[in-house]
Amino acid sequence: MFAPRDPDEYLLDTERRVIRIRRHWSCLAWDMFEAIALIAVCVMVSYVLPPSLWVVQNILWYLALLVILRFAYQIIEWWVERLVVTDKRFIMTTGVWTTKVLMMPITKVTDLTYERSFWGRMLGYGTMVVESAGQIQALNRIEYLPRPEEFYDTISALVFGDKQKQAERFSMIKAQRAARGKRMVG
Repeated sequence: MFAPRDPDEYLLDTERRVIRIRRHWSCLAWDMFEAIALIAVCVMVSYVLPPSLWVVQNILWYLALLVILRFAYQIIEWWVERLVVTDKRFIMTTGVWTTKVLMMPITKVTDLTYERSFWGRMLGYGTMVVESAGQIQALNRIEYLPRPEEFYDTISALVFGDKQKQAERFSMIKAQRAARGKRMVG
C-alpha cells in the first residue's frame, strides 16, 4: 500500500523491457559527506560544551538524529528511483510518498551524447544526454548512469538500429527465457 509502484507496472502489453536500472550509488556521495560532516560537528560541539549546557547538548544530539534520518530518506529515495527502457520509450519513476513518472518515446530521440568525467571513469558511472527534435524532454539528461557504455550501445541500437533484427533478437531472448523457465519448473 505504501510502497511505490514497480516501474514494470507502467509498461504496455506490447512493450519489451530492454534495460531496468537505478542510478549509480555515487550520486549519494555528497549527501553522505554532508551527513558525516554535520554529525561530526554536532558531536564535537557537544563534547566541548560544559555540562551545565545540557539542554544545548541534547538539542545537538537531536539535530544529529535528524541528519541521520534525512540521509536515510535520501537513500530510500535513491533506492525507489528506477529507469526502465523499453523498445518504445524511456520511463523513470521517482518518489517515496508521491510517485512521479517521467516518460519519453524512443521515436522522439534524435541525438545521444555520452559524457564521462574522471570520477565517472574511476567509479563506473556516466551521463547520457538524450536530445529530441529541438525540445527539452523530461529525460533529457540522465546522470549517474551505471555501465554507461552498455547503456549507450543499447539505446543506439534501439534508436538507430535495424528494427527487424531487434525484433528477431528480442523474440529469441524471450524464447530462451521461456525455455529456461520450463526447465526449472519441470
